[in-house]
Amino acid sequence: PELCLRLQSGPGTAALSPLAPRCGFLRVLLQHCCTELCMSSLTGLGPFLEDEIIPEVMPMEIEVLDAKVTLKDDSPQVYPTSPGPVPIVVAVDHVVVRRRDDGVFYLTAPQGKDSPREEEPVSVPGEQKAPAEPVPAAGAGGLQLKQVPELQRELQAMKLALAEANMDKARLLQELRKYDPLFQL
Repeated sequence: PELCLRLQSGPGTAALSPLAPRCGFLRVLLQHCCTELCMSSLTGLGPFLEDEIIPEVMPMEIEVLDAKVTLKDDSPQVYPTSPGPVPIVVAVDHVVVRRRDDGVFYLTAPQGKDSPREEEPVSVPGEQKAPAEPVPAAGAGGLQLKQVPELQRELQAMKLALAEANMDKARLLQELRKYDPLFQL
């Protein structure tokens, strides 16, 4: 089955959660599910989730294995010639959502022999990273003398970049005012 529900209650559920003997414990398993949902159906759930009375917290565990949900936007198109938005596909390999006694939902990915290994980050060719140099602590003498000229060069480079950006801004504003003389920033 794609969906399995199990509601447990009674004194035996105390091992699952301290609140479970009184409120029960809901366990949901969703596996190998492939479905399409319209965005209007998801936004229509909002009024059902709003309530003046805060319900009592029911601890639960929802486990999703190998699921794929396609979200389609079925709202009216703004431009009739537009091809429309591209559907969003959400694929879930294995995730567990737990609601504990405090009412907070915890989203976790199980770690085990079947879980994917964390891969090393791949560096892009041509991408250069700044060397990681330790920054010396400012002691009684302050900055070291050999750092002062380097910092002054960096300051000058930043001043030049700022001046160039301000010139570009002024040029773009002048271009905009050609088409709309009343344009204000």
